[in-house]
Amino acid sequence: MKNKDIISKMTLEEKASFMSGKDFWTTMDLKKYDIPSIFLSDGPHGLRKQAAAADHLGLNAGVPATCFPTSATVANSWDEKLGEEMATYLGKEAASLDVNVLLGPGTNIKRNPLCGRNFEYFSEDPLLAGKMSAAYVRGIQSTGVSACLKHFAANNQEFRRMVIDSIIDERTLREIYLKPFEIGIKEGNLKCLMSSYNMVNGTHTNENIHLMRDILRDEWNYQGMVVTDWGGSNDRVKGLIAGNSLEMPTTGGETNEEIIKAVKSGEISEDVLDENLDRLLNLVFDTSKAVNASKESFDKEKHHLMAQKVAEESMVLLKNDNALPLNNKEKVAVIGDFAKTPRYQGAGSSIVNPTKLDNTIDVIADFDINYIGFEPGYNRYGKKSNSLIKKALKLAEQAETILLYIGLDEFSEVEGLDRKDMLIPSNQLELFNNLKTLKKKIVVVLACGSAIEMDFADDANAILHTYLSGQAGAKAALNILTGKINPSGKLSETHPFKYEDTPTAKYFPGKEVTAEYKEGLYVGYRYFDTNNVKVRYPFGYGLSYTSFEYSDLEVNKNEVTFKIKNTGKFNGKEIAQVYVKATNSKVYRPEKELKGFVKVDLKANETKTVSVKLGEDAFKFFNPDSLKWEVEKLQYEILVGASSTDIRLKSKLDVDGINIKTTLDLKDIPSYKSGKIQDVTTAEFEKILGREVPKSTYNFYKKNRLVVGYNTTVDQLRYSRRWVGRAFSGGIRFAIKLLHGLGKREAANTLAMGVVHLPMRGMAHMSGGAISWGQLDGLIMMFNGHFFKGFGKFLKEGRIKSKKRKMLKKEEKSNE
Repeated sequence: MKNKDIISKMTLEEKASFMSGKDFWTTMDLKKYDIPSIFLSDGPHGLRKQAAAADHLGLNAGVPATCFPTSATVANSWDEKLGEEMATYLGKEAASLDVNVLLGPGTNIKRNPLCGRNFEYFSEDPLLAGKMSAAYVRGIQSTGVSACLKHFAANNQEFRRMVIDSIIDERTLREIYLKPFEIGIKEGNLKCLMSSYNMVNGTHTNENIHLMRDILRDEWNYQGMVVTDWGGSNDRVKGLIAGNSLEMPTTGGETNEEIIKAVKSGEISEDVLDENLDRLLNLVFDTSKAVNASKESFDKEKHHLMAQKVAEESMVLLKNDNALPLNNKEKVAVIGDFAKTPRYQGAGSSIVNPTKLDNTIDVIADFDINYIGFEPGYNRYGKKSNSLIKKALKLAEQAETILLYIGLDEFSEVEGLDRKDMLIPSNQLELFNNLKTLKKKIVVVLACGSAIEMDFADDANAILHTYLSGQAGAKAALNILTGKINPSGKLSETHPFKYEDTPTAKYFPGKEVTAEYKEGLYVGYRYFDTNNVKVRYPFGYGLSYTSFEYSDLEVNKNEVTFKIKNTGKFNGKEIAQVYVKATNSKVYRPEKELKGFVKVDLKANETKTVSVKLGEDAFKFFNPDSLKWEVEKLQYEILVGASSTDIRLKSKLDVDGINIKTTLDLKDIPSYKSGKIQDVTTAEFEKILGREVPKSTYNFYKKNRLVVGYNTTVDQLRYSRRWVGRAFSGGIRFAIKLLHGLGKREAANTLAMGVVHLPMRGMAHMSGGAISWGQLDGLIMMFNGHFFKGFGKFLKEGRIKSKKRKMLKKEEKSNE
């Protein structure tokens, strides 16, 4: 232990006090040992250090900070160097605002397009997600601030996110859901990791020995600290045993007392506490040096321009029927509310208060565009308006080209809530359908953080997908539309024609107790390409104003080399992707898997020879029988393409390995062998799972009635024994509907996000000590039908808590 001298002097009570936060965002300090407090802040794409009262829902504005494009956007750049450079800017801002730990990036896999936090995540592919995560970690930590990869692991839905149990077979867990974390940790030398809210295979992640000890510590040799997600601790002592050093936010000292009792009773060794404290102190001392040394404020304009550069590299041109770049002589009308009030980031804990915010209407005069006017065209939040459409049509009649800004509003993609469908608002589609009758060129400028159905695509002349492009996105988009910048982004996720085409449509979300990952390895393009399912836009797809030619492929097991030529008239950048296909394998595999990529900058008519490293990892799979990563002795096909479906070069390669021994016969899992996994039987799922599938439904003790416990959510209280719980749950749900009806979408979403799926234990964990565990027990008694007894306990425990607080304040003063 690095901090053995300090730890040896500390009392048991002092050690335990560091295992939970001092308040909502900071850790404990102890002046007599010169241990400072450190600040942890949300910030996957920009700092959210709150100026007012702290919360985790995005209610109170943060201090001004640069809002960079979201991770879902930056992943479309496929540019690790750019991601690292941007993350360095993030780290500098964190240090200048006295933030020690930046809570990001999020590196969960986009298992399903409806997940509410997909805008925070990189990709459906573990390699791309992992490489971009590692780039962010390196960039942030180069400034002395710590990054914090999240949410570890298999946190792929927002519905019941704090209690859902992700049921995943070991191979899928390793190859798809843990791989991006492994890459981020190893290649980024990560200092801090956040455990997720959910359970994995029956155990909460923060106390899951298999995840936290066997894999994270023993296999990956992770030396950093683990922190819970806010309110994400289930059993504090079990979490400590698993190696979860810090519970956030503060619990008013209650869980610290649990640790003290566990040590005194012999339930855990004090060495376990010391080990966790040592990791926390490493983080405290390492990051404090950097933050204390950085007293300069950041250059807001320089950082704004960096945000613009990243946006330019990350936007994806999906369609272009000779409509772009814009001709400076053609009359251009700008239509769409998003042009005036841009959709540039997500909502929830990641929301950033930007230092400035460009919008298209205010900056369009800076561009060589024959701009004739603007009309909003639709109500932002979906309400139909014929008058807005009529005004838009009147303006459009005078134009030759229409720039139509559409997408999803900021309350459609939000932490805590999954989307209901993949559709954009019907009033926007109605506007589009009216505009297309004018027979004008329509250039759609799309803004949203995850895949949507694009029925309008066939009738649009061009589509530029900006994703969520940050505070400088307006100028970035106009630079591309006018040809100042040649678009070079490519999709980091597949866009299907309709939701029902997706591999997880029938399995998402897990609605009661479990989420069954029946699709196995077939996530995203792994499913679509294996089954030749036609999609609107494939993984890795994106257009340019120029064209590229691939040639001269050479392969060996360590490296792929080929030439790329820019055959067009514009300078441009091409993202070449290397996929590997296993032939005649004894284990089930997708058609192809991404194993490398490179972004190449080429002048018009220029040719470059490029190399992509492969190595042994490109051919490994995780064998659940041996519990090892193994290379199967096979002939593999090396595929080089411009997207997962646009393969330009092919070569075969014999790779030496082992003759695989497996107890899983492909005849017993026909759905997985063929890749047709939309209707996997329970029997087949149990074959790859290696055990019985646990019960997925609520355990009612009689019809529609539950016994309320610590992990019962507010939503589930509708099934509680007596009227108190049902009334409480019903009141919350009624308030949400009422707020929606009154147009108070932000307040309604906040209630839905922060309360509906909150388990009973969360009332204590997220209250910062305002509700003690004893008071929570009283509430649970009331919800279970013992109203007067529970109410009495609630009042009694409140008085006890008040006395304890007075005593703690006295102790704090004496310590000072």
